[in-house]
Amino acid sequence: MSLIPSFFGGRRTNVFDPFSLDLYDPFEGFLTPSGMTNAASKDVAAFTNAKVDWRETPEAHVFKADLPGLKKEEVKVEVEDGNILQISGERSSENEEKSDKWHRVERSSGKFMRRFKLPENAKVDEVKASMETGVLSVMVPKVPERKPEVKSIDISG
Repeated sequence: MSLIPSFFGGRRTNVFDPFSLDLYDPFEGFLTPSGMTNAASKDVAAFTNAKVDWRETPEAHVFKADLPGLKKEEVKVEVEDGNILQISGERSSENEEKSDKWHRVERSSGKFMRRFKLPENAKVDEVKASMETGVLSVMVPKVPERKPEVKSIDISG
């Protein structure tokens, strides 16, 4: 599978992947909130669109999401409509004290959600998820491929 780097936003994506629900947003980063630098708005977008790797092994579909600073209680993994894997969560912003003077705000906060259409060979009833050192791992087992039954026929004559 060829991964094609995107020139629009620096995302790594596969243009030909029918299961990816990621869409190109031509206005991404176009309007930035007042006071934010372009770099800061990209950081917010980077968390809002959490980066996820999806690989397929002979036994399962494996998803890995980088979610630094989040606890497992702040992340949800769900299967919708029997074939849509949804990973979502929220990082709260820090409490602002009136006496505090902020020099730089680079860490992002807010909600994120990623959705993936699972292929028909996914066993959605057996999905397992774990989180370790800010990396969420989701394993979706696959239905084993049935090998055709071959019956030998004796040739008479």
